[in-house]
Amino acid sequence: MPEQQAVYGRYLNGFTQTLAEVAASGRRLTREELKNRRTLGEQAADDGHGLRALVVAHLAAARAAWPAAPGSADSALAAVQQAVDAFAEGYERAQRLAVRREEAARREFIDDLLYGRSDLGRLAERAERFGLRLSRAHAVAVAEGPSAYTEGGPVARRVEAAVLARYDAHSILFTTKNGRLLCIAPGDEDEILLHFAKQAYAATDGGRVAIGRPQHGAGGVVQSYEEALAALEMAERLDLAEPVLRAADLLVYPVLARDRQAMADLVRHTLGPLTQARGGAAPLLETLTAYFDSGCVAAEAARRLSLSVRALTYRLERIHHLTAADPADPAHRYTLQTAVIGARLLDWPNRPL
Repeated sequence: MPEQQAVYGRYLNGFTQTLAEVAASGRRLTREELKNRRTLGEQAADDGHGLRALVVAHLAAARAAWPAAPGSADSALAAVQQAVDAFAEGYERAQRLAVRREEAARREFIDDLLYGRSDLGRLAERAERFGLRLSRAHAVAVAEGPSAYTEGGPVARRVEAAVLARYDAHSILFTTKNGRLLCIAPGDEDEILLHFAKQAYAATDGGRVAIGRPQHGAGGVVQSYEEALAALEMAERLDLAEPVLRAADLLVYPVLARDRQAMADLVRHTLGPLTQARGGAAPLLETLTAYFDSGCVAAEAARRLSLSVRALTYRLERIHHLTAADPADPAHRYTLQTAVIGARLLDWPNRPL
């Protein structure tokens, strides 16, 4: 049918030519031809086309390309087309209903799990259905990208397929939550979450993944999830460059931020004098950040700031003069670096203390 050819032509690429060759020679399809058909099928599914219409299009194309013959050949093909069409329609209807029921149950379970709702005994029973044994420790990895992830979207499917191709699907749970992609895995199988992080980063050509610490029980899953979310928030506030973050490696930051008033006092007392500089505090705070992030190596800090080493040295001397604290002196370094971290956590000087 012309309209089908127009809509589905790209998915029929090479189909009629292969049929003609097979009919003439009697050979079987080659491995490459089979691979090509699978690839086109995957593309059609990603593009959101229905299976029934694609089957009908293939059969219609086969019927149109088949050599005309008197008698029953054309009628037989037409009957096959109708039968396959009906079969595929029923198959899709049942599949949609089953998928909707399963997804609704899965989403309800995940919401109850991550928000700590429902009776723990009942939650543990439901967890078995989705491959989680809550008697074990589990860890949660949370990925966020330039745009929101959607349940069943192409990125989520690609990441899930890549992880499940390597690891046992019965012990891993994937989902999306608030535009982020989540992976829940046994706490003693850290390689699963690292592979998930790698795939999530590659699928979006960027983004960031945080991994919570392994915790026991249903409450442990919630805690690991919240740790991963907190790590992502901390990375955003501190402008951390690492694509994969571990909550265990960032525990010092919540400790520093716990007493906000004490941190504000430290920032105000230690870095407040920088506001007297000609360009304000921001350029000098940026200089201290680059200096500490580069391990107090002046040449590396200058490179990161696109400055000469001489210009960087001048800025450090200016900081020393204004604050009476020398960034190059180990005795002063800890106080200055802690104050710089506090300033980033409190978004100072953009926000007044």
